[in-house]
Amino acid sequence: MQDRSSPQAIDNAIALQKFGVGQPVRRKEDDTLVRGKGRYTDDFQLPSQVYAWIVRSTHAHGLIRGIDTSAARAMPGVLGIWTGADLTDYEPYTCGLPLKNRDGSPLHQTNRLPLMTDKVRFVGDPVAFVVAETLAEARDAAEAVVVDIDPLPAVTSAEDAAEPGAPQLYDHIPNNVALDYHFGDSAAIEAAFAGAAHVTKLDIVNTRVAVVPMEPRSALASFDKKTERFTIQMPTQGVAGSHTNLAKNLKQPKDKVRVLTANVGGSFGMKNVNYPEYTCILHAAKALGRPVKWTDERSTSFLSDSHGRAQNIHAELALDKDGHFLAVRLSGYGNLGAYITGVSPSPLSLNTGKNLASVYRTPLLGVDIKCVLTNTTLMGAYRGAGRPEANYFMERLIDRAADEMKIDRLALRKRNFIKSSQMPFKASSGVTYDSGDFQGVFAKALEIADHAGFAKRKRESRKRGLLRGIAIGSYLEVTAPPSPELGKIVFEEDGGVRMITGTLDYGQGHATPFAQVLSAQLGVPFESVRLQQDDSDVVHTGSGTGGSRSITASGVAIVEASAKIIEKGKVAAAHLLEASEADIEFANGHFTIAGTDRSINIIDLARQLRDSGVPDGVPASLDVDHTATDIPSTFPNGCHVAEVEIDPDTGMVRIVRYTGVNDFGTIVNPMIVAGQLHGGVAQGIGQALMEQVSYDDNGQPVTGSFMDYAMPRASDIPAMAVGDHPSPAKSNPLGTKGCGEAGCAGSLSTVVNAVIDALSDFGVDHIDMPLTPERVWRAIHRAGKSHAA
Repeated sequence: MQDRSSPQAIDNAIALQKFGVGQPVRRKEDDTLVRGKGRYTDDFQLPSQVYAWIVRSTHAHGLIRGIDTSAARAMPGVLGIWTGADLTDYEPYTCGLPLKNRDGSPLHQTNRLPLMTDKVRFVGDPVAFVVAETLAEARDAAEAVVVDIDPLPAVTSAEDAAEPGAPQLYDHIPNNVALDYHFGDSAAIEAAFAGAAHVTKLDIVNTRVAVVPMEPRSALASFDKKTERFTIQMPTQGVAGSHTNLAKNLKQPKDKVRVLTANVGGSFGMKNVNYPEYTCILHAAKALGRPVKWTDERSTSFLSDSHGRAQNIHAELALDKDGHFLAVRLSGYGNLGAYITGVSPSPLSLNTGKNLASVYRTPLLGVDIKCVLTNTTLMGAYRGAGRPEANYFMERLIDRAADEMKIDRLALRKRNFIKSSQMPFKASSGVTYDSGDFQGVFAKALEIADHAGFAKRKRESRKRGLLRGIAIGSYLEVTAPPSPELGKIVFEEDGGVRMITGTLDYGQGHATPFAQVLSAQLGVPFESVRLQQDDSDVVHTGSGTGGSRSITASGVAIVEASAKIIEKGKVAAAHLLEASEADIEFANGHFTIAGTDRSINIIDLARQLRDSGVPDGVPASLDVDHTATDIPSTFPNGCHVAEVEIDPDTGMVRIVRYTGVNDFGTIVNPMIVAGQLHGGVAQGIGQALMEQVSYDDNGQPVTGSFMDYAMPRASDIPAMAVGDHPSPAKSNPLGTKGCGEAGCAGSLSTVVNAVIDALSDFGVDHIDMPLTPERVWRAIHRAGKSHAA
């Protein structure tokens, strides 16, 4: 028993303040990772392990006439070679989303197989794989496999692929249109546009990007003959979801499959789905009775990993004579690549529509996008997954409309903001915003960015022969839809507390803010809290990390689990303290008899329950295995301001100032949130200025390495001024909103609009991403105006 005024109790209270919600606590894992002690998938080894290499198509489209493996089988160290004919018993990879065509029919599935048997549909399509004693032997043998492919015409553009007469990827999908997505009241929208005083129109290319995380995909598969159980170590975004999908692909009961995930070196959505390579090596592990490892190389990851973005959009905004928004609509094409798996159609269609209205009162919204199959690498989620691009489309329209109507860009935005007094606000996208002060965020961003001083800075740049532009862009994101999440809490024998939840840390830093939440709820020492997310045998439920959901989903699960622990603890404490349960209070980690100084610490209580028997009706432990259900979306929002300088002689763009003010609701750990924001902004800058996956007319990728695919470096990223203007969410007990993807949503529009603002002196009013020096230089010279003007 403990006196609440004891030194230990006082120390506990001080620790709760130091490590509480809202404190910039350093990440628990940093010491391990910065010292090189992290363990990623390729770091794992198993006894008698062998190696796999994938044989891929070098053609973008063609019929498989034969695969000759005879020479490869005779090579040293080769243990087995498999083709598509050997792996036909597995479940195809499909998309599980209930998306509908405009006529109500479900989207067309491509039913991807682990290895192609009849036809290849993109450069990199797997057709066979080799397993050998060493990696070098597997690779050498793979090069000896002869694949006879009869080439077919290829198509890489979604718009071209949807045309009559275009090369057909699948007989059952006419014109390659897998999903003809429609949202909105077409008649009402058409009427609004017909009656509008002004209509702004823009054709916008949302460029295809490669994900390129630091860690390429890798997997280590084994099979236990005694238990007839598969185990695979691989990078994921959540073991529970990957486990469910993999068991389905293998046509195995879930208890016959185990997924393990250690440290993950980035994903951004790409590692959230299962890939053919995993089925291949699991098949080989069972056939050979030996563990099989496969690790991708950077050059092949450009081919095999899902890509992101890739839309061609016609955007329109209707306004009345005073500049009030009447309706917005998008039409166009989304490029699915050769196969549909995971959530790939959603960013191109559903998510774009859900996020298009952003922070503005827009009575009507329409989306008509055809998601089209092409002879390119498959599409997937990429940081934001429809959210950044939707905000980008809206902000580009607003800047163009302001210029066309001769209305100040700031004034036009303020005129159309949703007011905080209008919350909750049902947006035309169909979702209801629960909180937000968009005008306040906007005003704070302008202040921090010193927007009023821009004219002076522009004059100074001009004296140095440089162009200078500024842009202000607001954004709002609808985070991941309602889904269940695990909140399992275990009190361990050494006094530690283990949290088990179904999100997964692949760079976000979950262990620290989750521990801050648990420490605040239960008063347990921050240092004693451990996080487990790595084993599907333990993490039985969870929707993974994605859609900016982690702190809210796992946070709510932890809060609800903590409440159940406190309920159990009051019963147990009443028994041990010989008091009535109604007289037991809980605060700062102690169960106390009300009005007395008699109490017991929660860790001591858990130990006593574990070490001694209790009568019926008293909990035998404080452990809780809880699943939170239907955790709703949140609506993080913000306003970013970018300033750029451009050298008109070279077209080189440099971001010289960047400000981001954001509403992330309750911020559990400001340091981690700032880091997430910085990373998102950097990725947005990459897409805006330099990143683009390209193919030639035959479907051959021409950006297959870092020699051809540009990535932002530290020197490309400006120092950022970051501010917070939180309106806590009302939809969850913590008041949190997501933050992981917001940087992309804020930076795409502001960087592009700032460049166009700088070029407005030359009459340039639109350039598509990426804004490379060549594109900028050509835009200047096409405009035909002198810089002196």
